[in-house]
Amino acid sequence: MDQGDSAGRLVRPFTLTGGRTRPSRADFTLITTVTTVDPPPERAARPQPEQVRILRQCARPVAVAELAAHLDLPVSVVVIMLCDLLEAGRIIVHPPHPVRRDPCLDLDLLQKVRDGLGRL
Repeated sequence: MDQGDSAGRLVRPFTLTGGRTRPSRADFTLITTVTTVDPPPERAARPQPEQVRILRQCARPVAVAELAAHLDLPVSVVVIMLCDLLEAGRIIVHPPHPVRRDPCLDLDLLQKVRDGLGRL
């Protein structure tokens, strides 16, 4: 890869976010799922090309980390663009479900693992 390609790759994410380096919201984690709103809001501005790619990928619920991998973009850049789409009413955010931990269940599981290892 020549130096021009490398420099272009470094500039591109910066331009996708309009120079922003931090998301405007804290709605997104790596396992947060997003879905495109269908039909889009009437008042919504025409999305940018990278936003169109995101909207296509989000036709079905997709996790933020998976979306970033599909788009070959840093997660931080994708999150900033998702914030813009959320504020425009173009996507729905589905936060991860909290995991309830029952200490008795964990102890039972550990005992089963111990017993299973003992049988090896």
